[in-house]
Amino acid sequence: MSAPAPSPAAVVDAEPLPRQEEVLTEAALTFVAELHRRFTPRRDELLARRAERRAEIARTSTLDFLPETADIRSGDWQVAPSPAALNDRRVEITGPTDRKMTINALNSGAKVWLADFEDASAPTWENVVLGQLNLIDAYTRNIDFTDPGTGKSYALKDNDELATVVMRPRGWHLNERHLQVDGAQVPGALVDFGLYFFHNAQRLLDLGKGPYFYLPKTESHLEARLWNDVFVFAQDYVGIPPGTVRATVLIETITAAYEMEEILYELRDHASGLNAGRWDYLFSIVKNFRDGGARFVLPDRNAVTMTAPFMRAYTELLVRTCHKRGAHAIGGMAAFIPSRRDEEVNKVAFEKVKADKDREANDGFDGSWVAHPDLVPIAMASFDAVLGEKPNQKDRLREDVDVKAADLIAIDSLDAKPTYPGLVNAVQVGIRYIEAWLRGLGAVAIFNLMEDAATAEISRSQIWQWINAGVEFDDGEKATPELARRVAAEELANIRAEIGEEAFTAGNWQQAHDLLLQVALDEDYADFLTLPAYEQLRG
Repeated sequence: MSAPAPSPAAVVDAEPLPRQEEVLTEAALTFVAELHRRFTPRRDELLARRAERRAEIARTSTLDFLPETADIRSGDWQVAPSPAALNDRRVEITGPTDRKMTINALNSGAKVWLADFEDASAPTWENVVLGQLNLIDAYTRNIDFTDPGTGKSYALKDNDELATVVMRPRGWHLNERHLQVDGAQVPGALVDFGLYFFHNAQRLLDLGKGPYFYLPKTESHLEARLWNDVFVFAQDYVGIPPGTVRATVLIETITAAYEMEEILYELRDHASGLNAGRWDYLFSIVKNFRDGGARFVLPDRNAVTMTAPFMRAYTELLVRTCHKRGAHAIGGMAAFIPSRRDEEVNKVAFEKVKADKDREANDGFDGSWVAHPDLVPIAMASFDAVLGEKPNQKDRLREDVDVKAADLIAIDSLDAKPTYPGLVNAVQVGIRYIEAWLRGLGAVAIFNLMEDAATAEISRSQIWQWINAGVEFDDGEKATPELARRVAAEELANIRAEIGEEAFTAGNWQQAHDLLLQVALDEDYADFLTLPAYEQLRG
């Protein structure tokens, strides 16, 4: 008797959601299943490769540019020309794809909206499916929103004023437990990409735009090659021209920083640019060099600004690499959230944001990120001052930049040390963020900053690193598991007193506290906090 043929489509294992049939159509699920069968085996091989490379870094405590790809770095090639809708990216706003954010981001005045299914979105099935629905509704102008709390209504402006959407799927390491093919979970990246591309690729072309993506957590040019193969297959499958897709890659891992040119080369028919982030990049440095000794110990995260020598090397190399190859260089995040109550806090923060965006524009970046609509005009002014009427400054080749391999990991070039208040802040932010994430919120306002999963990753990684390195603070306290537990217990008590017993009990505070300590204190360092957290995520 022959084995039964595999089912043609992905199987949904979840409670039904309103209007899900518009997203989870048979045709869309068949496409996702096809992506899974073709590309998940190579995804699995590349994840195994990450582990091998990390073991090599543990052995050598160093990284270098790849000798086997020297000809790509010295070669004369360019990425595909930018489509008109992505030529001017001077300000990009980021945020999850809930209904209100979708309208506000598209209306924000930013040139681009990073519509986020990754770090700013907790991957509940509701967020995954209804986020897709919100984007479909936005493109068909079938979207409005009335805030149940305030009664305020939101609607889209005219088409020509709306931000161009660049969608960010989940990273390669995360699976989607609610969607299975042949009994196996489908990678979240292929679910997010597949549903969005299938429903919107042609619709976006009809609107004069296209299916544009941000690719997160990339660790090597081979991972970029996999994405490129996905794009080639997907374009052919739905019958749109080759090269329609455009991808901007986040250089947010230390290994990718050594392969920027190769990453652009692999994606050259589909590449739009590279982005320089901070928290995920620092998290990656800690993760990879966590057993490299004192010279790799990072100080408090807020002390590691983009002007730290090793961060400056990274951003300058990124601008030079992008412009050499005809790609956009996109700068980092202004995470400040304006206070409705404290104008003095706003004034100080706005000055910092302006200085940061001025620096990026003057360094040659073509655009930058903000987390709140009120910051769009500030960032816009910084880039307008440098760009004027030009859509970008890709003609600034930055040939003055000469970054050596050692410069990117010269962590000890920064004159700052870990502090006890830094430990307290890591615990405070970690617990508060994880608690909200477990409730399905991925973008969380904490201490006037918009935080996402990368914040929790760097927070728990710093606690882990400081304890394992035996860091001693200025006050004589030593970083130990006992100290971290004591600080966490105090923080939990403070939160309980601050919000009251009823709200505390209704939340996930004890669970968040326990999860933070688990990933901060376990001897075996978890590759991603979101993996054990996903096991505890309801919905």
